[in-house]
Amino acid sequence: MSNQFSFIVITYNEEVHLPRFLQSVQGLNAPVFILDSGSTDNTVPIAEKAGATILQHAFENHPKQWDYALKNFRIQTPWVICLDADQVVTDALKAHLHHFKAADYKDIDGIYFNRKNFFKGRWIKHGGYSPFYLLKMIRFGVGFSDLNEGMDHRLIVPGHTVIWKDGYLLEENLKENNISFWIGKHNRYSDLVAQEEVERMQQIRSQTVKPHFWGSPDERTAWLKQLWWKLPRYARPLLYFIYRMFFQLGILDGRTGVIFHFLQSFWFRLMVDIKIDEILQEKKGSKRNNEPNR
Repeated sequence: MSNQFSFIVITYNEEVHLPRFLQSVQGLNAPVFILDSGSTDNTVPIAEKAGATILQHAFENHPKQWDYALKNFRIQTPWVICLDADQVVTDALKAHLHHFKAADYKDIDGIYFNRKNFFKGRWIKHGGYSPFYLLKMIRFGVGFSDLNEGMDHRLIVPGHTVIWKDGYLLEENLKENNISFWIGKHNRYSDLVAQEEVERMQQIRSQTVKPHFWGSPDERTAWLKQLWWKLPRYARPLLYFIYRMFFQLGILDGRTGVIFHFLQSFWFRLMVDIKIDEILQEKKGSKRNNEPNR
């Protein structure tokens, strides 16, 4: 077994994806830890057959699930790679990992992987989706899950990071080839994002990552989020869609890509804005009902 790094994977009913992931990391001889949240398909038997260490934990949200995984698995390696079951390690990225030595990264706490995202079998090359860097490899015991996020899971490291620009992490959720699954999933996500944004308005939720346009990929994202929160609701989904389509050349992704950009940049964010107003109206009505009669 590798004494340099381990893999952690979060699963729920991932029998269609997990074998693909496990095959992609064969030959690295790295320990695999799987945190499952009550799968009812063959996810757990597949993991057991592969020799993975498995824990069960009820799912609340992705950040809390990753926090539990990082705190409860008995990791023996100095580094850990945190991936989703629908992600695949390419041969080029595997070559990086084959040659990885913790001693060469003494002053580094985290490593960004370059992700290729697929929708209905098509690589989304434009619209801000390539290159797309994700902090996936962290120094164990130093990096942690950002609990100030309600939906997106984000790993945080206090020290320096590097970016592996070559060698890709492929991400393709095959269940999302059914558009009803995609819509249902993102409808649930929009509930979480709307609640999170309302909490930020009320200053009861803050950003962990320091916003910096010229900083790391996550610092740049934090800066862009601050800009997003200042834009007028209902106008910002349309502005974002136009920006992705024409300024970031999303239109070059073809019909399938345009559908993806429309759903992800306009439809999803419009749902979030509608639900923000619903939450605010509900709170306003509740406040009126609790006011004493005069």
